[in-house]
Amino acid sequence: MGWLFLKVLLMGVSFSGFLYPLVEFFFSGKTRDQKPNFVIILADDMGWGDLGANWAETEDTPSLDQMAAEGMRFVDFHAAASTCSPSRASLLTGRLGLRNGVTHNFAVTSVGGLPLNETTLGEVLQQAGYVTGMIGKWHLGHHGSYHPNFRGFDYYFGIPYSHDMGCTDDPGYNHPPCPACPLGKGPLRHPERECYTHLALPLYENLRIVEQPVILNSLAQKYAEKATQFIQHASAAGRPFLLYVGLAHTHVPLSAPGPPGRGAYGAGLREMDSLVGRIKDTVDRTAKENTLLWFTGDNGPWAQKCELAGSVGPFTGSWQTHQGGSPAKQTTWEAGHRVPALAYWPSRVPINVTSTALLSVLDIFPTVVALAQANLPLRRHFDGLDVSEVLFGGSQTGHRVLFHPNSGVAGDYGALQTVRLEHHKAFYATGGARGCDGSVGPAQYHEPPLIFNLEDDVAEGLPLERGSVEYQAVLPEVRKVLADVLQDIAADNTSRADYTQDPSGTPCCDPHRIACRCQTG
Repeated sequence: MGWLFLKVLLMGVSFSGFLYPLVEFFFSGKTRDQKPNFVIILADDMGWGDLGANWAETEDTPSLDQMAAEGMRFVDFHAAASTCSPSRASLLTGRLGLRNGVTHNFAVTSVGGLPLNETTLGEVLQQAGYVTGMIGKWHLGHHGSYHPNFRGFDYYFGIPYSHDMGCTDDPGYNHPPCPACPLGKGPLRHPERECYTHLALPLYENLRIVEQPVILNSLAQKYAEKATQFIQHASAAGRPFLLYVGLAHTHVPLSAPGPPGRGAYGAGLREMDSLVGRIKDTVDRTAKENTLLWFTGDNGPWAQKCELAGSVGPFTGSWQTHQGGSPAKQTTWEAGHRVPALAYWPSRVPINVTSTALLSVLDIFPTVVALAQANLPLRRHFDGLDVSEVLFGGSQTGHRVLFHPNSGVAGDYGALQTVRLEHHKAFYATGGARGCDGSVGPAQYHEPPLIFNLEDDVAEGLPLERGSVEYQAVLPEVRKVLADVLQDIAADNTSRADYTQDPSGTPCCDPHRIACRCQTG
């Protein structure tokens, strides 16, 4: 039959039905070396302070708090960018946007995505004998070969981009609110900005749109069911697996039942927490002793959504708030990229441990590849570390240096304008994203850079005096590590994403009906 033909057949069928003769062949054969399984869960727009284990004011995450008590919590863990597509691209490649080419978000009409010459974590593990699944938000290209089924995932169930990038029949809570999809028949019209009034949000199973518009208030339940089925069937067949779950929470629109305002956000957070709890329970029942579950977020809260946005905890970015705008999502302030993170693996990851190691979403790729006994792709450099010693060996040593790319304010997308050096942080550019009050902090460039001591000033309120001994001691090393990484990137095998937009890239199950509406099922 051939592997390629088998894979194409699998793409066209519902994983819930399984077509057993075909899938039993696909899953056949127990692994002799008992390679570990991996479940990676990525929350959307979740603030560091939204995790109860991080922030005592939060009481909406009992399942995640239990996971923290039964595993390891990371308090200095960072997204690789502070907006959707670049963060996800870095998770799946272990490389910053300047290397993998993804520096800003893809659109509904994008014809490109994560460059095809970049190797994803799914592809690496497929080659190592794993069965791979992706459930939830993708946002790395949906047109043609950029679809998840062609980027290392045997099974896909989810939405192709953020769930505010298309209308639904029950729009949920947003700020400002969006209307429902129009009814009736008629040709597809170009989506309006912000609310995408004339384009319905699609739900895919493999290559097929199964709902358009998606029913948002049942999406969490469907994700839980598909994740459960994937874990159970892969475990029963004895195949090692990778499951990557990109949650729709806690990005707007919020669809969980609850009162308007802050209550709606809390309801969404509780629904997400319950979904994660169901996935963890499934792992515990089926593959507990041999599965690493890693939970984290893609970036910080979307502050312009006001009461519908999450909590930054103590990372208030007060220097920027005095200039105007938000210091959260789309910025390189701590609130933009410091995210909740937990690791859980009974008998391997120690119980109820808090790690202060400086870590990143970039580290997931090399760590998982190493644990899977797979090989890193050749002829390219990686920005993540294998942090197995932090997970299992009691080490508190992570990165000495992290680079935070611009993700929407203050200059060129992807530019490394902020440098973390141990507990110091240097800004060559600052700016505030749009805040709840509508203000936007102006882009400002700093040479020499602003430098903050995060050990003494987590709120990033008061930069060091440029003439101080501490500042003068840190500045030369900041300049050196930044120059070194830029030289390394220039010598690397880098990629460039295609950000071309064309209506042909729009996912549509029936272009002859308004909003591309089609029957569900």
